[in-house]
Amino acid sequence: MGELPPLGALSDLKVVDLTQMLAGPFATMMLADHGAEVVKIESVEGEMSRLAQPCRPEDVEHLFPGYFVSVNRNKRSIALNLKSEASREIVRKLVADADVVVENFRSGVMDRLGLSFDILRADNPKLVYASIRGFGDAAGGCSPLQDWPAFDVVAQAMGGMMGITGPDENTPTKVGPGVGDTIPAMHCAFGILAAVHHARNTGRGQYVDISMLDSILAVCERIIHQYSIQGYVAGPEGNHHPVGTPFGLFPASDGWIAIGAHKDDFWRRLCNALDVPELADRPGFLTTAERGVNKRAVQQAVSEVTKNFSKAELTRRLGAIVPYGPVLNSAEIMEHPHFRARDMIVPIEYPGIDRPIETVGVPVKLSDTPGGIHRRAPRHGEHTAEVLRELGMDDLTIRGLAESGAIVMPPTDWIEAAEAEKASRKALQKETVK
Repeated sequence: MGELPPLGALSDLKVVDLTQMLAGPFATMMLADHGAEVVKIESVEGEMSRLAQPCRPEDVEHLFPGYFVSVNRNKRSIALNLKSEASREIVRKLVADADVVVENFRSGVMDRLGLSFDILRADNPKLVYASIRGFGDAAGGCSPLQDWPAFDVVAQAMGGMMGITGPDENTPTKVGPGVGDTIPAMHCAFGILAAVHHARNTGRGQYVDISMLDSILAVCERIIHQYSIQGYVAGPEGNHHPVGTPFGLFPASDGWIAIGAHKDDFWRRLCNALDVPELADRPGFLTTAERGVNKRAVQQAVSEVTKNFSKAELTRRLGAIVPYGPVLNSAEIMEHPHFRARDMIVPIEYPGIDRPIETVGVPVKLSDTPGGIHRRAPRHGEHTAEVLRELGMDDLTIRGLAESGAIVMPPTDWIEAAEAEKASRKALQKETVK
């Protein structure tokens, strides 16, 4: 399943990826970013996120939408018609030599295709099989909602996140990014690595069952123990902490800032830095406990001061003095020195267009085996022939599969371009090793 192994701590991990949209691809992206060899199996129409916006205006064929590019880097793509027995046999051959299979179809789809965990592990007892579904799989506990479809917004709503998010107790609010997908993805990647560790020690693989709903509840954990201990039903707290203050968002003259100065020493530093030392000693504001009781008054008093300064001025006054940060939009993030210094804004080649697309980098920094973006997202079926040759098929057989409709082959010019890119990557990796 591979050529020159990529750099990274997971470079000995082989993954067959049958996922689509965000949750599954994000999980396999995390593995690929740290060197895992990921073969993405797409349908003959292509993965659904290939239809998303935006694309570069020059991309008139709509080949590389940002959605797809962002979470499918470092992967290879093969395009199979899974209604064909020949294509399903290709999947089984790939899985026989793999460590991991990941899918996020609705419950029962892989069973109907004859590609269930029980069937695949018969050929590969060490196989780790992971699925992400809205309400989980029967393997981990059969939910009465198991057959319901779900997206990010459903997971956020039912998992407790919306119930504690919003400007006031009557306005539950969706969290901006698709955390109903990405949080389950992170749990999935962790579960996969735990199961692979076990498989390599014991020779026995297992099923990794991830529910989007469960994953969201897991990160909202305090709402459960609060109810269990106190009978307290948590609700939206706006942009401030339910107890400690000042701890939340405050206005600037040109936007908003975040302050976490609820502890007594931070509170006094904050007041001094804002040139209002008398505020620290105001009756009812002196201690952490008193400020908790009078949190609305504290929030109002601090807001009356901060709204007179720009974000830049507040950054100058408060940065490194108290826990502080300005609220940044995407344009400000792109220019911020922190993200550039940490390689969190990374250019990726955009085939056919001179100007690269920039995407988010790898947040897990390993000192000896760093992850990275070594390969752009693949064209649809770009590596079909390459992967099939690695399985021992000759060109005549591959051509026959294409003519029968079992596989999709990319245009010749794509194949030639891919070969040139592969040669370039090999040269770069060899230079890096030196």
